[in-house]
Amino acid sequence: MKKALPLSSNFKLYTQMIGNLFNRTELLLGADAMERIREKRVIIFGVGGVGSWCAECLVREGIGHLTIVDSDVVCVTNCNRQLMATTKTIGKPKVEALRGRLLEINPEAEIVALQKNFSSETADEFHIGTYDYVIDAIDSLRDKIELIIKALSNSRPPVLFSSMGAALRIDPTKVRVSEFWKVKGDPLAAAMRSAMRRNKLFPARKFLCVHSEEQPLPNLGKALQDGSQTFSKVQTNGSLAHITAIFGMTLAGLVIQNICKE
Repeated sequence: MKKALPLSSNFKLYTQMIGNLFNRTELLLGADAMERIREKRVIIFGVGGVGSWCAECLVREGIGHLTIVDSDVVCVTNCNRQLMATTKTIGKPKVEALRGRLLEINPEAEIVALQKNFSSETADEFHIGTYDYVIDAIDSLRDKIELIIKALSNSRPPVLFSSMGAALRIDPTKVRVSEFWKVKGDPLAAAMRSAMRRNKLFPARKFLCVHSEEQPLPNLGKALQDGSQTFSKVQTNGSLAHITAIFGMTLAGLVIQNICKE
């Protein structure tokens, strides 16, 4: 039976581990870029099938200050695609389950978990102008538009990257990055542009979106009626982990790439 290491040895091993945590990333990007990555403040709105993978990728690549926003709790139907959703986390707030996992990756990261919705009523509570990057992974059309307009009209606008519809797709080779007004074949982007034109409310700046050129497939099954959430045919669509994860990791990649170009 092995003897337990002295506390001083454990602390030494811990500090050495933390110091080497991003060695492979630094090998590729360099020390200066790693320092910039560590200092950036990022906020993700929506940590479901897309946002959860984005959050983990950002923390694994060195982001030191991350705020995650989502009002939902983990339910059984999340387990097919959401990073922190397992049979052990069902019933827990999504942001708390995800925060715990992220801190296991980097205990020194500042991870702020906010179990709330973004809306016109709550927008000012998030102090968006204090962040360097905003990730939009919101499902609600109205709240999605509100976030984009609010973030990009800020006196100190953050860089914003947005996810369009990841549901009802199966082909990973059709995922693309385009400027919002040039996104083609995505019903969510089309609906957003239509609503913006109708209300004469436009983003103050251009922004990039992750989207799929694959035409949405039909649902072939029936949505589960789960007591923890309200489902309806209009808002509930089938989705797959390999697509939502690609969306989320692409969003994270856009953030890291942007920081490295500074």
